[in-house]
Amino acid sequence: MKIQNNKIFQQITRTTLVTFLLIFMGYPVIFAQKEDSLNRVPKGKILDEVVAVVGNKLILKSDIENQYMNYRMQGAIQGTAEDMKCEILESLLYQRLMVAQAEVDSITVDESQVNAELERRLSGFINQFGSQEKLEKYYGKSISQIKAEIHDIVKDQMLAQQVQQKIISNITVTPSEIRQYFNSLPKDSIPMIKTEYVIRQIVREPPVNLAEKLRVKKELLQLRKRILNGESFSTLAILYSQDPGSAKNGGELGFYGRGQLYPAFEAAAYKLKPGEISGVVETKAGYHIIQMIARKGDYIDVRHILLIPKVSAQDLQKAKMKLDTIVQEIRSDSITFDEAVEKYSQGPNKNNGGYLLNPQTGGTEFEGEQLDPQVSFIVDKMKPGEISNPVPFKTEDGKDAYRLLYLEKRIPPHKANLKQDYPKIEQWALQDKQRKAIDKWINEKARQTYIRIIPEYRSCHFRHHWLPDQKRK
Repeated sequence: MKIQNNKIFQQITRTTLVTFLLIFMGYPVIFAQKEDSLNRVPKGKILDEVVAVVGNKLILKSDIENQYMNYRMQGAIQGTAEDMKCEILESLLYQRLMVAQAEVDSITVDESQVNAELERRLSGFINQFGSQEKLEKYYGKSISQIKAEIHDIVKDQMLAQQVQQKIISNITVTPSEIRQYFNSLPKDSIPMIKTEYVIRQIVREPPVNLAEKLRVKKELLQLRKRILNGESFSTLAILYSQDPGSAKNGGELGFYGRGQLYPAFEAAAYKLKPGEISGVVETKAGYHIIQMIARKGDYIDVRHILLIPKVSAQDLQKAKMKLDTIVQEIRSDSITFDEAVEKYSQGPNKNNGGYLLNPQTGGTEFEGEQLDPQVSFIVDKMKPGEISNPVPFKTEDGKDAYRLLYLEKRIPPHKANLKQDYPKIEQWALQDKQRKAIDKWINEKARQTYIRIIPEYRSCHFRHHWLPDQKRK
């Protein structure tokens, strides 16, 4: 089915911008359907081809080709080009089917949620390009035009996610199902589990004293005065700012939308006019002065100088000495580690027994490479049940502190088994059951939905029954 009508073309050929935008941002490209105008194409020329139809939704050849090219740019191609394009098509078929079901089920997403997601994606993309102006120049479109173009795409993605969540939301696995799943795995397919550590900590985080806070504020006010007297904000940011991410760029942060910066920072920044400089602003990161560079609608581009007040050497020493006392009490059995966490720890994970949580899994087990190098170096020399001497570290917000590390477990490398790895196997079994539920849903809905695929792609080995006579993997 060829498209020759220029009016139709104007609504479907924006895939290059949209596909690149979403993939570049690290999101799977799912939908690309409309174009506001591209009048450089000669009238009457064949412009695109409809590869498939799902209900009343089209999948274009350009959808597949552009996504394939962007995967190539990222080095994410596996297998032949034909196999990869078939996989992309099946993903698009699935996503179109999900959105069609959202319409049937009257599933909606709040416009404020869509806009928030748009802001997040565009902000990151602007930062990748370096500025809003560079993004707009590259595509020859204003930020508002780009935002309008991808609005429906993002909305459809969010609808599809809700439909998928509805399919799997009530799925659970029983102990017998977990055992059955594990026992069904071929012996040579059971994964190896690397050495894992379970670690707990007791943290002492001394507060910054008032004198240090006043010193930092005074230093920032002096820098502000120098800028007002004609010195370059950018130069002073390079010389003095303690924000490693922006200092080398003269303190410039790039474009951000509302809700993406510290509340106090954002409140001060949005009040500024281009070139204007704020007073001293306090956030969790430290103290700032801010200069407005430019504002485009709800996006602001600012530069800042950050100074972080430091804990005094005396207060740090007191924290270390306190931990020295605590570790001796634990080693002499005067107090248990659990009691010491509850009584003395000042860390954010005090309420969970002091366990370090793996941000990648949400659990308490860490593989060696997932640990902070300092922590890995220390616990590698410890035996399970041992506690370290006080060690200095930086908290998540960059403050100096001390902590004790307690190695609760070291789990040697091994093949996964139900005794040691039950939580992992439970998750694998749950994911397998969810996948089967989605597969079943797709096959059932595909039989009930009008689906058409052009002959060129009917030879694809799909995983699901999109058409009665198709090949399957």
